[in-house]
Amino acid sequence: MKRLSILFILITLNFSTAFAEKLPAGIIKTPPFEAPVLKISDIDGIPFNPSEYQGKWFFVHFWASWCVPCRREVPAIQKMWQVMQEEGLALAFINTSEDEDTVFSFLSIHAPELRALMDNDGQVTEMWQPRGLPATYLVDPKGIVRYQALGGREWHTPNYINFLRSLLKP
Repeated sequence: MKRLSILFILITLNFSTAFAEKLPAGIIKTPPFEAPVLKISDIDGIPFNPSEYQGKWFFVHFWASWCVPCRREVPAIQKMWQVMQEEGLALAFINTSEDEDTVFSFLSIHAPELRALMDNDGQVTEMWQPRGLPATYLVDPKGIVRYQALGGREWHTPNYINFLRSLLKP
């Protein structure tokens, strides 16, 4: 019986390790929870309507221009977005508590194609409760948060692109 228990533990560890290796570095599978509402407007004051993207995987990203890892990550997100928007990934690119001039100046240089959503008072960020910036949540088509990434990632590299593509497959 002892041998059987040890064998079961080894098989379980190997299965867990094999599954964990499929996730790119820094991507964490989270206990599923319903994504908080994204009631927010973009840099031009146009309300963001998440229902337009219903039934799609959502890449929800919190950032700020003063955050050094964010500054390095934003160009990678733009490159990823240039590929993934055509494949059906939705994006909510949320700036946390900065003014429009700061965000506009930063994005005009580093990621002019990204639509910045403005969490001017920090209330949307508070609802999502990231443990720091940058923070990314991957929300499934039913509105359930499935994955999280804390800290900057090279989202434009094949490892992350392939992972995102795997989410989009039916």
